[in-house]
Amino acid sequence: MSSFRLRIFDSESRRKPLRATPPGRKPRHERQVWLMTLMGGLPGVITAMVFLWSGPYTDKVKWTLSVLIVGFWLGFAYAVRERVVFPLQTLSNLLAALREGDFSIRARGAIPDDALGEAMLEVNSLGETLRQQRLGALEATALLSTVMAEINVAIFAFDNDQKLRLVNRAGERLLAQPAERLVGRSALDLGLSACLEGETTRTLQMAFPGRAARWEVRRSTFREQGIPHQLLVLSDLSRALREEERQAWQRLVRVLGHELNNSLAPIKSIAGSLESLVIREPQPVDWREDMQRGLGVIASRAAALSRFMEAYARLARLPQPQFQAVNLSALVKRVVRLETRLTVNLDGGPDLTISADGDQLEQLLINLIRNAVDASMETGGGVRVGWKKAFRNVEIKVEDEGPGLSNTSNLFVPFFTTKPGGSGIGLVLCRQIAEAHGGTLTLENRQTGIGCEARLRLPL
Repeated sequence: MSSFRLRIFDSESRRKPLRATPPGRKPRHERQVWLMTLMGGLPGVITAMVFLWSGPYTDKVKWTLSVLIVGFWLGFAYAVRERVVFPLQTLSNLLAALREGDFSIRARGAIPDDALGEAMLEVNSLGETLRQQRLGALEATALLSTVMAEINVAIFAFDNDQKLRLVNRAGERLLAQPAERLVGRSALDLGLSACLEGETTRTLQMAFPGRAARWEVRRSTFREQGIPHQLLVLSDLSRALREEERQAWQRLVRVLGHELNNSLAPIKSIAGSLESLVIREPQPVDWREDMQRGLGVIASRAAALSRFMEAYARLARLPQPQFQAVNLSALVKRVVRLETRLTVNLDGGPDLTISADGDQLEQLLINLIRNAVDASMETGGGVRVGWKKAFRNVEIKVEDEGPGLSNTSNLFVPFFTTKPGGSGIGLVLCRQIAEAHGGTLTLENRQTGIGCEARLRLPL
């Protein structure tokens, strides 16, 4: 039988004591081992006693040998019991240490070819595996904590009762309070209840004590100890939007420069030709006709440039919406009746009243329906208009059966148009009106069938 000893690798190198047996009661397994060991030696002891006490020996010899026989019998029985029980107690201590998270205790002296030794080696391997896993988990947790602390994104974790359980440094700066004052408070108290409702990924304009900006809201769920939690991530889109705005201005400047050069270049060229014609001596016979044609071209280009600048001024001077109660059903039906070139199918929707600028919203819908009709007339298709309630928003959809969109990247670029004689500001104005109402406007090809689909989403 192998011998086993405990070795603890802690800072003080202290032994972990074996579990004490409750007084007055022996474990059933120990009692069985003890009794079976005694029963195994009992026949030999009885036989030896019979021969000893029936033989021609003196009383002194009989008592001396009797004491030796009984002593060896009880001593070896007790030794067998200890050799069985002690390794089991060692194994129990090892498992108890693993259960309590102490992975430093090892059984020493286990022999691989021994059955009990193999069990001890497996427990040692289990302890080492658990130690490595806990070390990896601690390192991963430390890395995650560092990333969460340094990342410039506000992260919040709420339990099933919408109580805050976790917040990183960016979240503390956003709410202008330390984590100690935030943890345990409800999402309603923190002004984050709206973020825990609705779509899991969306953009909201919100103001917090630390900052007011346009935020991208992302929400997911996870479980901790079987209890569902919500992970809320708020990303500040202000910098990205400013970069997009800068790029939009660059595109706008390129468009303006292109249009101005298209008009100023021929004006400059013709003006130079007319100047040379006027100072020429002698003047040609048809100089009056040349002068009239040149002035006509200059006037035409100046008028085109004036119309272009007027369209630009109209785009830049969009007034702020004047909000009032607007019946959406009546508004859509009135706009649909204005289109006379093609019958627009009205799918309808719920009877809703929204807060909006009726004139601007009407102009937006007129532009969308007019574009849809223009596209459908190219293919002989139809146009459908409908609306529905989507949580706290209303979604108006305009579908056409035209050729669809070949390139969606320039749809909202000012003065970009694919229509002959188009100004290129219709969709830009529509999106400005939608965003001024706190909504969004998107155009994309239909998922089913041909044509394009315009979606206008406004808050209720």
